[in-house]
Amino acid sequence: MRTQNNSSQNSSYGPHGAGAEIAYSIVDSALGHLLVAGTSRGICFAAMGEADSTLAAELQADYPRASIRVANPNRSEDSHIGDWAEALAKYIAGGSPMPAPPMDIRGTPFQFLVWDQLRAIPPGETLSYSEIARRIGRPRAIRAVGTANGANPVSIVIPCHRAIRASGHLGGYRWGLERKRKLLEMESRMCAQPAGTPHVT
Repeated sequence: MRTQNNSSQNSSYGPHGAGAEIAYSIVDSALGHLLVAGTSRGICFAAMGEADSTLAAELQADYPRASIRVANPNRSEDSHIGDWAEALAKYIAGGSPMPAPPMDIRGTPFQFLVWDQLRAIPPGETLSYSEIARRIGRPRAIRAVGTANGANPVSIVIPCHRAIRASGHLGGYRWGLERKRKLLEMESRMCAQPAGTPHVT
């Protein structure tokens, strides 16, 4: 499944969020606070952290030229933001399948090649950076694959946590290695459950 709006040319905004109107919602999750932000066309940012202010600052740093506000559930154009946040939080808790919200993100053609490969990794599995490089036809671009992985603006939905080093080491993760480890453990546990088995927290 390819990312929607999969080039810098057809996102709804310009570089650094120029022209974008972004609303965000922050909810509690099993891995700390979860911020989900989006435009009228789709999700553009998802991040995990310990403090609302830190997450909001991270969003602002990624989109310094955008107009950013807290989502108002009483505004029809904002109602989907909270829904996406709750759906992702439920997934993180191991209580539902991965949601598939529309995305409104910018990136280079190379980044989208990497991000599409990340989305093709099934839950409960991982790929090494070198294997991802091979699959996109750039076997020597291992470092560039890691950089594209780290540039992913939408945690969980584009599952960069499923990319690891060839040695089996977890490698890096923008939102903390402990969260990466717990996400992989949750997905492995959910995949090992027989179909129809209720999740127990």
